[in-house]
Amino acid sequence: MSVKHHVYLVPGFFGFTNLGELLYFGHAYEFLKKDLARRGVDAEVVTIVSHPTASIRQRTADLLKAVSETASGDDGPIHLVGHSTGGLDARLFVSPGAQVSDTLELEPFARRVRSVVTLSAPHAGTPLATFFLGLFGQQLLKLLSLFTMYVLRFGRLPLSVVFRFGHLMARADDQLGWKATLLDQLFDQLLGDFSSERRDAVTKFLWDVGRDTSLIPQLTPEGIDLFNGGTHDRPGVRYGSVVTQARPPSLRTRLAAGLDPYAQLTHTIYAFVYGQTQRMPLTQLPLHTPAQTAALVQAYGAMPGPTACDGIVPTRSQVYGRVLTAVRADHLDAIGHFDQPAHQPPHVDWLISGSGFRRPQFEAMWKTIGDFLMEEEPTR
Repeated sequence: MSVKHHVYLVPGFFGFTNLGELLYFGHAYEFLKKDLARRGVDAEVVTIVSHPTASIRQRTADLLKAVSETASGDDGPIHLVGHSTGGLDARLFVSPGAQVSDTLELEPFARRVRSVVTLSAPHAGTPLATFFLGLFGQQLLKLLSLFTMYVLRFGRLPLSVVFRFGHLMARADDQLGWKATLLDQLFDQLLGDFSSERRDAVTKFLWDVGRDTSLIPQLTPEGIDLFNGGTHDRPGVRYGSVVTQARPPSLRTRLAAGLDPYAQLTHTIYAFVYGQTQRMPLTQLPLHTPAQTAALVQAYGAMPGPTACDGIVPTRSQVYGRVLTAVRADHLDAIGHFDQPAHQPPHVDWLISGSGFRRPQFEAMWKTIGDFLMEEEPTR
């Protein structure tokens, strides 16, 4: 009799798995399901619905709820794959003695976990979270959330929005050029293009983002230090990480983006968040084991510098456990949001970084993840 494996895909910051056709893990989910089936593995792959910007503890409680609803019927092994903040949720889930819910017991499920994979996760925090603590950062976060959902639904932003937001970003550094009325107008225009039902869902999602932002201070380098002090590895669980590093924005990457106004805007956004993410305090950079260092050097040709990042999370902050693979990719490439519209279904890239990441690298990366999940787990 075959053993049933339960694989959970845990979204990151403002993950929107609950917005119908707006799929956070869409490409990763389909590839991983097919890959495990090709191996002859009886596996259920589940995408988690998390509170978008709630605390790590609340998000881990969301994960526990989903696991209890889908894995209670057997005692099969559990595997957690977390992108970005989802990797921290997965670590807390398996941490011995963790208490995340008043109504559900965590330990019976935590002891069934066999592997934890983190993709582009901020194990040492990210300076971008510090920026989002400010008033301008909070407003920009909600707008970027809406941009992401809009582009994944319609392919690109209207040019009128592109030019108006470009003006906003041009003055963003001094945080004095934005006006609430302009932001309201951008929100209204973008929301107006959704169907009534989808508009209600998106509006509720954005309301959730604004209502509970307790996750943001936890993701600062200082905040994550406290998380790491109270979160411990579980004996018997295999921990692996996928590490991403994108090209620094430059005249070359801007020219490579082309003359299209939308491409130029998204590259401007990328350059802005990259600049914020570069500000990682040297004292907060983690020490790596010789094996981790060797994996990074082999992948990139040299040890990534202290300012290297994927646009959202410092590259060296992403290392945890065994480095399964380290790739040239931005933060969203790893979950399938890169530019390859000819593929069916199409890959849509809303943040043009010039990483060059495409479907072959995506499939190789997720095959490596599948190898790790099933490692030491015999095929029945």
